[in-house]
Amino acid sequence: MGSGRLYLAVAAGGFRRYATYRAATAAGVFTNTVFGVILVYTYLALWDEKPHLGGYDQTQAVTYVWLGQCLYATLAIQGGGAEKDLMQRIRTGEIAVDLYRPADLQLWWLAGDVGRALFQMLGRGVIPFAFGALFFPMALPTDVTRWAAFTVTLLLATLVSFAIRYLAALSVFWLMDGMGVNQALMITGIFFSGMVLPLNAFPGVLGEIVRVLPWAAQLQMPADVLMGETDPLRAYAFQAAWAVVLLAAGRLVQSAATRRVVVQGG
Repeated sequence: MGSGRLYLAVAAGGFRRYATYRAATAAGVFTNTVFGVILVYTYLALWDEKPHLGGYDQTQAVTYVWLGQCLYATLAIQGGGAEKDLMQRIRTGEIAVDLYRPADLQLWWLAGDVGRALFQMLGRGVIPFAFGALFFPMALPTDVTRWAAFTVTLLLATLVSFAIRYLAALSVFWLMDGMGVNQALMITGIFFSGMVLPLNAFPGVLGEIVRVLPWAAQLQMPADVLMGETDPLRAYAFQAAWAVVLLAAGRLVQSAATRRVVVQGG
């Protein structure tokens, strides 16, 4: 089997694996929809007091909310993607099996996470977004080129999201337990990605800092491209730069970790 077909098969396996959790998917759809409604009315109250907060009008703020609910599980913004399994395999020593495979470790886990992300988008993200578009006014583009540009930002956001979580997972080679790392991923993901509030609305120096961190590539950039608030080429450059830096860092850390890895019990 060629390497391309191998990683395609891994991605398909990731898709099928999450497709089996139908009850969890239905619960996720319900939860994201309810949270979306709550956040929409919270945002509307906030935008009534602060019109054009962060450069968005109320319709754009509502669009941002439903896009966030759509991408929440897709990009594993709070964690819970491939990194969770990788941490477990490092902790138990099963990572030794992965290292013996005739495949690149990073690409293997990336392919599986892409399959997971695709299912979460189709199975859990689309319905809350469609619900929002049906019952609330949203600032959605009518031209195909904007949707195409948005799709590219989603692909780059998926890469950045995986790269962050892969780096975090590799820390378990030294920490031996991923509980604390998972908690840190959850907090940083929710706050710095803009799930609580658009990063454009953050004031002063804090706003300038959070808008250049890699988490801004996950939700803020796709949202701004979808709503025409930024040049797509600028968004691509920002996301691609972080993807390259983080994936390269992950490869360096992976090399350092596996060079002298000691498998517990073996």
